[in-house]
Formats: sequence, structure tokens, C-alpha cells
Amino acid sequence: MHRTDLSTVRQPITNAHGLPNEHYTDPEIFDEERSALLMSGWSGLAVVADVPEPGDAIPLTFLDIPLLLVRDRDGDVRVFHNICRHRGMILVDGPRKIEGAIRCPYHSWCYSTKGRLVSTPHVGGPGQNTADGIKRDQLGLVPVRSRIWLGVVWINLSGEAPEFEEANAELLARWAEFDKPLYHGGADSTFQLEVNCNWKLAVENYCESYHLPWVHPGLNSYSRLEDHYHIEAVGRFSGQGTLVYRQLTGDDGKTFPDFEGLSDKWDTASEYITAYPNVLLGVHRDHAFAIILVPQGPGRTVEHVHLFYAQPNTDPALRAKNAEQWKIVFEEDIFVVEGMQRGRHSPGFDGGRFSPAMDGPTHMFHSWVAERMAVHRAQDKAAE
Repeated sequence: MHRTDLSTVRQPITNAHGLPNEHYTDPEIFDEERSALLMSGWSGLAVVADVPEPGDAIPLTFLDIPLLLVRDRDGDVRVFHNICRHRGMILVDGPRKIEGAIRCPYHSWCYSTKGRLVSTPHVGGPGQNTADGIKRDQLGLVPVRSRIWLGVVWINLSGEAPEFEEANAELLARWAEFDKPLYHGGADSTFQLEVNCNWKLAVENYCESYHLPWVHPGLNSYSRLEDHYHIEAVGRFSGQGTLVYRQLTGDDGKTFPDFEGLSDKWDTASEYITAYPNVLLGVHRDHAFAIILVPQGPGRTVEHVHLFYAQPNTDPALRAKNAEQWKIVFEEDIFVVEGMQRGRHSPGFDGGRFSPAMDGPTHMFHSWVAERMAVHRAQDKAAE
């Protein structure tokens, strides 16, 4: 494998270069980052609202891995590998309600919504539903470590990350006031954007406010560059906040209800943070959002956007207006991230430089990538 030189990426911001082009264009580097960045830690997979009722199941593909999101009979959300333990057949090929058991369409092995293998018909021959060596208590669905926070289902595919609460302790403490029930706005509060760029460029752009005057003139008209501040937690998350959040108002003058118990800071502030590696989060006094980045290859990413509110059954017209407003903002970024992706094919680009005053959150993300890659490569070398 081609080993990129990341020494300049890990320098202080005044001297650092950004990640080399290969980290955006090379399929081998993409596969390396898949393990080092996306599988090793806590990545966002979906939202709890994707499986609202007991028995709901939805198949998902993340990093080419077939997964199954299920709300079990007791209402707990679980994630499994979407494969039968018999011959590796895909169990669920579309969103559905599990009425009885999760049944493999190949040989009809059946699993409970908690993942337990409950039926193996004819496994010992016609009419014989048991067999030596087929121990049902050892052949349940393969679980994936998962946690729920801010309405997002987070997964650790490697199984080796620290506990979610430890890995994200600083962020959980920073936004403890929002650790309460969030109500997904429903079908009118979610949309997808397919962008022709590496997933990291979406993170880098989201982390900083430097581009607002030129890319988001509408936002910048009231939330100016000087109204923003950096948010930086080494190796954990980075982003930006504004001191002048403006609530959306409907034609009748109404606004969304606020989250209860917020401190005065949130009367006018809002914050936008990337929880490394792939979840872009935003919190405001009256709503929150999550953007889950699903990499599709070195140069393609699907952004799954979800909006949440402090109360259920908020005004549908106002929800639709809010979703449309955010969609416009996020769509304004597409030409930027796609333009940077095309630029990464130029041998004349050396990773670029960072503004010490404006690019701190983005440089911090690059440094995290470089650090995780160094750890991963050291482990690979030790295993040789």
C-alpha cells in the first residue's frame, strides 16, 4: 500500500499542510481510512426515528457492510449484521415490520428481534429441527455495539473503542442541557443530499465559519463572521458557534417551543459541531439537527439530514419552512465541496495551508485524521 507522508499535517497550524490528495482520491487510502477512522470509533449510522415502533426493521449498508436496525419487542433499538448465521444470506432486504420472527428467506432459520436464534427447520434432516453442532444459543445474530444520543444511533464496528460515554465525554458535558427527549419532525423533516466529494471535505467545510460571507450570504446577513467562535476539543470534535441565532417565525408570528431548562446562553447562541468521524450536529434553543455522512467511495458521499424538536406535533407549516431553509443552506455548500474534490486531482496541490485565525477547527480535524492513521499504520506494521 502507498503510505502517504502525514508529518506536515501534524504540525502546528502556522506550519501545517492539509492532508495529501490521495486521502480524497485513492481507493486504497479510502479503504485504509475505512478501518482507521470510521470502524475504529463511534460512527453515526441512522436515527432512532427510522424504527419508531416495536418490530420495525430497516436494512442499511455502511462501508459496504450490510447492517440491520431493529426496534425489538421491548422497544429497545438494536443493530445487527444483516446476515443469517447459516450461509450468510441477507435477512431483510427492505424496511418492514417484523410480525413474528426475522426469517431467513433461504432456509428459513428464524431469529427473534433481540437476535436469538429460535428456529432451524429440518437442520437435522426432514422433520428434524435440531442437529449436533448447531447450538442455537451460540448462533444468534451478530450484534454491533450501539448507543443512542441526540436521536442518533451510533455504532462501533470494530468493537474496540472506549465506551461511548467515555469517548464523547467532553461533548456530552458541553451539551448536557440537550440530553433530553428529542422529537423527530417526521417525513417533512428529513432529506438526503448526494454529493460528489470525499466525506472528509463535508466535515472540513462544516467545521468552519470562514466561508460564510461568500457561500452563505443569507446567513451572513445577520450572523456575521465576527459573531462566530471556534469550538475545539483535540481528538474529539470541532466546529463553530454563533452568538446571534435568529429563531424562525411563521406567517402567523409563531415560533417553535424551546427546549426546557436551557441556560441563558442559548437565548441567542447556537452551536455546530462535528463529532468525529462522521456526524455533523447543530443545537439551537428550539430545534436540533444531525447530518450523518455515509461514504460511498473516495469521491461520493450521501448526507442524511434529520431535524428534531423540543415537543411532538409542532406546526407542520413551520417544520416544512425550517427544513426548506436548512436545505437551501446545505445545498449552498455543494459546489464548494465538489470543487475541492475536483481540485484534489491536481498534482499541483500540496494539501494547502490553514489560516491560523480562521481554520483552527478544520486543522484540528486534519490532525485527528493524521493521528488515527499513524496509530493504524503502527498496528499494521507490528502485526506483519
